[in-house]
Amino acid sequence: MADRLFSDARLAALYDLYAPWDDRDDFAFYLPLVMSARSVLDVGCGTGALLGRAREDGHTGRLCGLDPAEGMLTVARERPDVEWLLGDLTTAPAWDGEFDLVVMTGHAFQVLLGDDELRVALSAIAAALSDQGAFVFETRNPLAREWEDWHVRYSGRVVDADGAVVDGRCEVARPVEGEFVSFTHTYTGPGWDGPLRSHSTLRFLGPEALSGFLAEAGLVVAEQYGDWNRGPLTADSPEIITTARRA
Repeated sequence: MADRLFSDARLAALYDLYAPWDDRDDFAFYLPLVMSARSVLDVGCGTGALLGRAREDGHTGRLCGLDPAEGMLTVARERPDVEWLLGDLTTAPAWDGEFDLVVMTGHAFQVLLGDDELRVALSAIAAALSDQGAFVFETRNPLAREWEDWHVRYSGRVVDADGAVVDGRCEVARPVEGEFVSFTHTYTGPGWDGPLRSHSTLRFLGPEALSGFLAEAGLVVAEQYGDWNRGPLTADSPEIITTARRA
């Protein structure tokens, strides 16, 4: 089940205000890849900002966005020139070699919490790739411990489409132990009956664990970077950005 942050229509409408295009280095990385691929599947597409921009910039091939959150897809479906599907990789069509590129942006990969869930997802992605296709995704480097400043980074104030001020606050559950980080987003706005809260958990896997799960699905790491400028992956890198291909 999708987190309330994404499934609730009121909160989904705020998502791109809290994470605008110009502040997202990941989109600058992914957009050229999307533009160069004939067919693209965006898993966890959210509000569809990436595929929507690709279409605006002249992409003429197949663009398909998959997301389990109805609230996010309500926003995405404002663009009828992209294929939008409600669901996840367990409910999606059994794609067979249909996509030259599969992406998971916005750290969507980290919502795959269980080993079996991860294996099913990666197997579906491997099957969906064409022979020369690529799966490109990112996950936060656990060694960087970025969750320690999320209470600042992911808290703030925005003005919604109606001109109302909405305050958002992020709180990480302590202590953080092992691979899982849980946190809560709380939003308040004028005229609301009360605060809206969304509880989330993300999984942090290191490079070796990632390679192992990819290998089980018949995928191999072709490239790996530590930041959006394609810097090398080090212990201090904030990201683990991976390009994987069928073995």
